[in-house]
Amino acid sequence: MRLSISDMLRRVQPLKQGARLAGPVVYWMSRDQRAEDNWALLYAQYLALERQHPLAVLFNLVPDFLGATWRQYYFMLEGLKQVESSLNASNIPLVVLTGVPEQTIPAFISQHRISALVTDFSPLRPHRQWCAQVGKAIACEFWQVDTHNIIPCWQASNKREYAAYTFRPKVQRQLDAWLTEFPPLVRHPRRWQGHEGAVDWKRVAGSIKADRSVTPVTGVLSGGDAARARLKQFLEHRLADYEQHRNDPNREAQTGLSPYLHFGQIAPQRVAWEIQRCQEHDKARFALLEQLIIRRELSDNFCYYCPEYDAVAAFPDWGTTTLAEHQSDPREHLYSLEQLEQGSTHDPLWNAAQEKLVASGTMHGYLRMYWAKKILQWSPTASVALEHAIYLNDRYQLDGRDPNGYAGIAWSIGGVHDRPWFERDVFGKVRYMSYDGCRRKFDVERYIADTPLKRRDI
Repeated sequence: MRLSISDMLRRVQPLKQGARLAGPVVYWMSRDQRAEDNWALLYAQYLALERQHPLAVLFNLVPDFLGATWRQYYFMLEGLKQVESSLNASNIPLVVLTGVPEQTIPAFISQHRISALVTDFSPLRPHRQWCAQVGKAIACEFWQVDTHNIIPCWQASNKREYAAYTFRPKVQRQLDAWLTEFPPLVRHPRRWQGHEGAVDWKRVAGSIKADRSVTPVTGVLSGGDAARARLKQFLEHRLADYEQHRNDPNREAQTGLSPYLHFGQIAPQRVAWEIQRCQEHDKARFALLEQLIIRRELSDNFCYYCPEYDAVAAFPDWGTTTLAEHQSDPREHLYSLEQLEQGSTHDPLWNAAQEKLVASGTMHGYLRMYWAKKILQWSPTASVALEHAIYLNDRYQLDGRDPNGYAGIAWSIGGVHDRPWFERDVFGKVRYMSYDGCRRKFDVERYIADTPLKRRDI
């Protein structure tokens, strides 16, 4: 499908009408950390070309962000180094600020008389609060572009969706109009003379206040090049196994793209476009697109229309009610956060999943559901379970602090996007998962044996 200017403009939301000054147009890159296939950057360049202004990309590094550790910061910085190189090839400088955006960005805009500010979209509270605070403090116009979702979040639905079955028809009706090829980012004709130097990455890394005891993951390359290579390898060699084996943690049947999608190093729209171009394995393609589009964008819908996405208040009424009714049920096991973090429970499968998470920064999607549900079973309240699951997920997962994570944990613990099931102790009507149920799905003993558990005596 051929792109028109109107197609791109449908992805844009005005955040502030302001004065048009003579300075550069700036794209404030946040969630979508890539130069290629980026609607927000393309829109910023469209404005700059129309007005014959220079164009710059600004990244604001928050030195301490929602418990992120050095593991996540390192992965992000390595990807941003590639972004700088790609932008330089298009004659666009990358500027990195450090500090809180509500202070650093207005100061930068005022100092350089920026004519227009464009940013990407996130449904999470921190980014929305930053945008609101920045908008109040600046004089120039301010635009937001959803370049993370294939269908912009506010276009896909105008309300919080109950479940995938209510969201899916809305997406299917609109998808053909939004799932297009990207136009290229062109070499920008006007270089901004105000910023010619390279980013001092050593200084940037030194400003980070994150816990460095959670170390980077070895063997997982960061950046758009690695993401595209992983997608290509998956489509050529593993797509055929996806539909049948995607719920087996012993098989490498999943894409492995989650960290790259989280940091915006590859566009979900690019992934979907390449999947659609495949001419075989229809069942696998449909199953993969269901996860990539319906389920992933449903998570954004959840966080966008439910600001309490990380609290029990986000649970559906039936989930809140049933968990409250069973809060006093006796628990055979209760584990502290420290015991959970160390993988010191009576359940060897749970321990193996937790230890693999700590070591590798990832957890298989099927096991992540089991992992979270067991935290509910071993916690005194659903609120404590939710807090512990989010803490562990965000501390160790490369894709922590993501709508998918918040929605997945809320599904596991509180029934978000699910329905009531048969009632049982502790869980009430929230869906239950068991060790024996996992054994019927995959070779649990093999998974445990392949994980280097610290406590083999358990």
